[in-house]
Amino acid sequence: METLDHLLAGFAAAMSLQNLAFALAGCILGTLVGVLPGVGPAAGTAILIPLTFNIDPAGAIIMLSAIYYGAMYGGTITSVLLNVPGEAASVITCIDGFQMARQGRGGAALGIAAIGSFIGGTIAVMALVVVAAPLATLALKFGPPEFFALMLFGLCLVTGLAGRSLIAGIMMTSVGLMISLIGIDPVRGAPRFTFGMPELYDGLGFIPVVMGLFGVGEILATAEKPYREIIKTNLRKILPTREEWRASFGPIMRGTGLGFFLGLIPGVGAIIPTFMSYIMEKRLSKTPERFGKGAIEGVAGPETANNSYANAAMLPLLTLGIPSSPTIAILMGAFIVNGLTPGPFLFAEKPVLVWTIIASFFIGNVMLLILNLPLVGLWAKILEIPYQYICAGTLVFCMIGSYSINSSLFDVWVMLIFGVIGYLLRKLDFPLAPAVLGLILGPQLEKSLRTSLEMSAGDFSIFLTRPITVTLLVLSVIVLAISALNLAPKQIREASDD
Repeated sequence: METLDHLLAGFAAAMSLQNLAFALAGCILGTLVGVLPGVGPAAGTAILIPLTFNIDPAGAIIMLSAIYYGAMYGGTITSVLLNVPGEAASVITCIDGFQMARQGRGGAALGIAAIGSFIGGTIAVMALVVVAAPLATLALKFGPPEFFALMLFGLCLVTGLAGRSLIAGIMMTSVGLMISLIGIDPVRGAPRFTFGMPELYDGLGFIPVVMGLFGVGEILATAEKPYREIIKTNLRKILPTREEWRASFGPIMRGTGLGFFLGLIPGVGAIIPTFMSYIMEKRLSKTPERFGKGAIEGVAGPETANNSYANAAMLPLLTLGIPSSPTIAILMGAFIVNGLTPGPFLFAEKPVLVWTIIASFFIGNVMLLILNLPLVGLWAKILEIPYQYICAGTLVFCMIGSYSINSSLFDVWVMLIFGVIGYLLRKLDFPLAPAVLGLILGPQLEKSLRTSLEMSAGDFSIFLTRPITVTLLVLSVIVLAISALNLAPKQIREASDD
């Protein structure tokens, strides 16, 4: 009953004209980000963080969250019309969505994707409402050793499962952790790794770093790709036929459950739920030979799993303070920039704000359905803009955004340098996810470790005498061992960034 009261209070706040405007702006910008091939939710969210600097914390998180799950749908449009995924999670949609467009059924493909995304996202948020409060209450019983082990487990999941090489994953995690150490030592109060530069006393800015790694790096990588011709298809008949509805109902329900479950696991990229949904539907189908030739189930299942995953992935962040993907890590950075620390204490200290954000997920899913069904033709027109203009405009926006943080050219140089680094890492096939999660979790990991050792007077055995801590540490070792032995499925190892 208390959860329902909090949710109703959250709806009352989320339905204010101001917050509705933020949610609408986020949905529009998110869909636009998804439509632009190669940008993706992580880069788009990082690039657009500066837009929220002068917004109140609730409005800023509502807008950035809407950008995130809006981008998850927007990538469908390029997958269907260009056979180019707007982001990683839409890769699998290219298989049947593009074939449907070539057959003149592009409108139906985009329509079932929008409807499936709405159903999957809404049901996932309902489940999130049920699970969030009990999980946050349980997490309040965690001490510093448990939080250290939990964050270490999250890092090991991403390190072990991201990329094709465990060594590359460990290297990138180490880089992220080392970057997080730059600045003033939180215990001794002495500068470390600053090389006498006052600009580094507060550490490297999170926003310039991620804008460079994801935003500028993605722009440089995408600019190399050749232009693809847009498939001219019928976008007027958006609603599926009765037969297509019947064929899509099961995949939508299964995709919802699969996406929600996988969204709760840190380190599972957005591509995994969509891939697993596609494989499951193909195996369950009585006519598997239709897949790859325009089967609507091959669009409905993965797209539903995609949005269900996106909404479910917010649960570990809100209740435990653990980001489950690079984009969620960027959202966590936005929380911190706005003076908020996601986790169980946020539920206890600012319940209205948390439930306002959760209520906005329901509203955002409705907005996305309304925006994407009648306006799909408009989004398709955006694809005709020459991409070199989009790249140049985005780069200028990144530079302005980085400068606006502290009115410092130093932050602009940081962004540009990390943009080149991000581009080179992509060319060398190094995963960026471990580096970003290491950067965002580094300070909390260090704080939990030091507090734990202070509790035990420097005795590391404190981590081996608490059941939850031991369990999480053992699971961390198992994840790394599985990756080292190359036992993880190939698709999981290759799904490094969403």
